[in-house]
Amino acid sequence: MRLGRAIQVPDLKKRLMFVGFMFALFVAGLHIPAPFVDPAKIEELARTGVFGLFDILSGGAFRRLSILALGIVPYINASIIMQLLGIAIPSIQRLQKEGQSGRRVISSYTRWGTVVLALLQAGGLGIYLYNIGAVTVPFGVIGVVPLVLVMTAGTSFLMWMGEQLTDKGIGNGISLIIFAGIMISLPTTIVQIFTVARAQSSLAMATTSLLVIALIFLAIVVFITYVHQATRQIPIQHAKRQVGGRTFSAANTYLPLKIVTAGVIPIIFAISVVMLPATIAQMVARSQDITLNLAHPQTWLDYLMWLSPGYHWLGAVVYFLLVVFFTHFYTAVIYNVQDISDNLKNHGSFVPGLRPGKQTEQYIDQVLTRITFAGAIFLGVVALLPYIIPVLLQAAENDVNANLFPLWGGTSLLIVVGVALDTMKQIEAHLVMRHYEGFIK
Repeated sequence: MRLGRAIQVPDLKKRLMFVGFMFALFVAGLHIPAPFVDPAKIEELARTGVFGLFDILSGGAFRRLSILALGIVPYINASIIMQLLGIAIPSIQRLQKEGQSGRRVISSYTRWGTVVLALLQAGGLGIYLYNIGAVTVPFGVIGVVPLVLVMTAGTSFLMWMGEQLTDKGIGNGISLIIFAGIMISLPTTIVQIFTVARAQSSLAMATTSLLVIALIFLAIVVFITYVHQATRQIPIQHAKRQVGGRTFSAANTYLPLKIVTAGVIPIIFAISVVMLPATIAQMVARSQDITLNLAHPQTWLDYLMWLSPGYHWLGAVVYFLLVVFFTHFYTAVIYNVQDISDNLKNHGSFVPGLRPGKQTEQYIDQVLTRITFAGAIFLGVVALLPYIIPVLLQAAENDVNANLFPLWGGTSLLIVVGVALDTMKQIEAHLVMRHYEGFIK
């Protein structure tokens, strides 16, 4: 209903059409191939290791090795690095507190950081693809340079597209690009599910399989939506104060702390780290023509593969623990409890029953730690869903590629649900602004 009302508002309709146009450009870019690639070998590589994460976040661009093969991952990494540097470098901390002018400077640093990271990632990827014969270029390894420049330009284009979607669309530009990339792969997932259902021995079993899958999918979406929206509200009391000639009476409000503060970032961190051993093992095995044997390990490469989820239960445990760790770490980065306490104190606000200052800071930190632990467990469970679901359905028997859902299905659902909810809030905010425009004038 809100979307129908949004289309009736001229300004909002224009913004939604702009989003649709940008999505069309994104889809077109996914199908423009990069130069000198072997599609068959790239398709095989996209099923293994950390390259699968690049593929799902890029909307399948890596599988095709299109000009957008790197996706928006370098921009995400550059943004995270800037947030971490804000803790260690005082000058960046000051920029973060300078408002709009400071954010413009940080955005400029982030753009340049994105280009540098894209060049490094494209260079490493290009050389690796050349070594395994997935890229056939003239003039030896120096011929990889055009491929590196094209992929870096593709990432820069996506970064520009994200900024345009934020300014001229309905906000959350980078998130919308990731959302679009995931949704593009949805038809393939549906085809995989129906293929598995058709393989059943009878129509009744096929129907039951589809029904069970639909119910599990619905339950996961409801579960993610419920927890994603959950907040812990800390009561705040504002004292009576006077600003200039105006007097503000005492009021009671709440300080909302989200259960899942860090969003999907901890899962992206964790999967990048935990899939690295398997990626290295596969690279070494491919270069030395070694056959991996996970059931009966014989070399150190087999044991290294065990550290990645999907190959051994040990990898799933490591993955879960890494998600929990990165959730606490990233929450500590983006939430400065001391600043929250100081802001409440400076505005004459306080938590009932607690003294402003140190006591309030300790209380908020205690509450944040508890809800972050609950959010970390939630993210860990969501991250393991692609491995839990096949076990429940008895669809995967000692075969990682037999999953009914993509390897990153839990992460994908979390991103899709989160972005969809945030986008609806943005649309609702635009509708409220439009509704009160006449009153303001």
